[in-house]
Amino acid sequence: MNKQLTLFCLFILFSSFSVVYAGNAVAGEKNPFTPKGFAIRYWDKEIRNNLPKPSFLLSKASPLSAVDAAAFVKLAAGNALSTRLPEFCSAAKLLCFPELGASLEKHDKDANFAVYNDKNFTNYGTDRPGGLDSFKNYSEGENIPVNDFRRYSRDSAGHKDSFLSYASEGNVVDQSFHTYGAGATGGAGEFKRYSNQVNVPDLRFTSYSDDANGRTQSFSSYSEDGNAGEQSFTSYGKNGNGPNHEFTSYGTGSNVVGSGFSNYAETSNGSNDTFKGYGVDMNNPTNTFTNYAGGGNGATESFANYRDQANVGADSFTSYAKGSNAANVGFNNYGKSFNEGTDTFTGYAKSATGETKVGFKGYGVNNTFKEYAKEGVSFAMYTNVSTTMLSSSSMAKSVSGSLVKKWVEPGKFFREKMMKEGTVMPLPDLKDKMPERSFLPRSILAKLPFSTSKISELKQLFKASDNGSMEKMMRDSLQECERVPSPGETKRCVGSIEDMIDFATSVLGRNVAVRTTQNVNGSKKNVMVGQVKGINGGKVTQSVSCHQSLFPYLLYYCHSVPKVRVYETDLLDPNTKAKINHGVAICHLDTSDWSPAHGAFLSLGSGPGRIEVCHWIFENDMTWTIAD
Repeated sequence: MNKQLTLFCLFILFSSFSVVYAGNAVAGEKNPFTPKGFAIRYWDKEIRNNLPKPSFLLSKASPLSAVDAAAFVKLAAGNALSTRLPEFCSAAKLLCFPELGASLEKHDKDANFAVYNDKNFTNYGTDRPGGLDSFKNYSEGENIPVNDFRRYSRDSAGHKDSFLSYASEGNVVDQSFHTYGAGATGGAGEFKRYSNQVNVPDLRFTSYSDDANGRTQSFSSYSEDGNAGEQSFTSYGKNGNGPNHEFTSYGTGSNVVGSGFSNYAETSNGSNDTFKGYGVDMNNPTNTFTNYAGGGNGATESFANYRDQANVGADSFTSYAKGSNAANVGFNNYGKSFNEGTDTFTGYAKSATGETKVGFKGYGVNNTFKEYAKEGVSFAMYTNVSTTMLSSSSMAKSVSGSLVKKWVEPGKFFREKMMKEGTVMPLPDLKDKMPERSFLPRSILAKLPFSTSKISELKQLFKASDNGSMEKMMRDSLQECERVPSPGETKRCVGSIEDMIDFATSVLGRNVAVRTTQNVNGSKKNVMVGQVKGINGGKVTQSVSCHQSLFPYLLYYCHSVPKVRVYETDLLDPNTKAKINHGVAICHLDTSDWSPAHGAFLSLGSGPGRIEVCHWIFENDMTWTIAD
């Protein structure tokens, strides 16, 4: 009888849950059987104060229903989540790449692709005689555009391809071109406004234009203003006859972009490659040229305004024009970075025959030449100064105001004295550029691999291709998570609300509060500082700051930040004095361990340990402190 009574009471209890939560959306968030409900109850258990719960943080909780969560936990435990990856990604709100099915359409007529995305072009335009294919506004503004061009325009004659405004303003862009234009005669491929303003581009050209005859490829306004990402050109133009490749305004204004050229124009005849305005104003570009134009005949390679006014960066030329015949390679105004990068030339033009000429004119500093040709190489106006790093203060003075503005957005860093009521100051772009994702429930997260040593398991789970965007994205984030902490730093990467709560309370105790800037209003404009409140009475305190990392699920890199002051203030329209935002700012009082090349010192004109540096908490980032 007692057992029956207990079961009856439980039935009534669960029924009441269903009735209440079905009719009340707010109460539904507290459903203890959902991951979000569990996160709310965990907050109540671990946080020892009566402050309102942070809605901006709880909104990132897993949206899985109780039933779905239980089902996916079981699949994760059996290492079988990949068998239902599309459903898992959709229900859990994750970042997963679409799977492209093979396409056998020949597309043997002229095509105009507008507002098109996520396609696999197999055997596209093969043997086409003449004609034009136009890709305009292709994959524009997409979050994760994935496109694969395989055997595109192969063995065509006089066929033209135009990529105009391709994959611009995307987030994580994954594009592959395999045997594109291979064996083609004549014709042209034009890439204009390709992947501009993309967050993480991963662009691969494999066997592109191999064995082509007299085909022209031009990259104009390619990957400009991008952030991170890589481009790779493998066997590009190999064995070609009279190929003409032009890179103009390539990667201008991009941040930390890598380009790899392997076997580019190798054993080609009469190739003509022009790099003009390549990597200008870039931040830390890395370019690798391996076996570039090796064994070629009569190749002309021109680098003009290459990596000009970039911030550091590194280029490696290995076996460049090695074994070539009558090559003409010119570097004009190359690598004139305002903060010196490094260049390495190994086996450059070695064993070349004929009248091979290599000219360096207006070439930068910090360069190493090993085993390069001893004849036919001329250095004119080669900058020969000490490669010792400039002091941060002199470096900041040497950088023009326009370049500081380019690399350090106005208002991104400021001094603590600016945090006073009535101050008018520029507000940087606070908008979060990462793709929208949700945390995973701890019950699922605990069953997934998370280390660089298990990258193969992660690739299998999320169906990531070898060396593709997904693998690179995961590997980079894992390496940052596994990095040895800086002196005085405590760090942890968290993929669930519960893990974030555990880390914050382990550093600060259980009486904590978490804050972020309310919205993005006022971004890129001048704002007026309203009434200012110093957290912890404006005293020096400790905080835990959490920043997003790029991963399939929502992942934060959280670290303790000692010796800071944290402020919150209303942000006002300078003209009407109306409130438009509520900002949270953190001021780092000890910058002695920061790099001399840190953007804060470029913009503020000082150096490590000499000044404090303040910045706003951007959208979807946050800082934890002891509650007032």
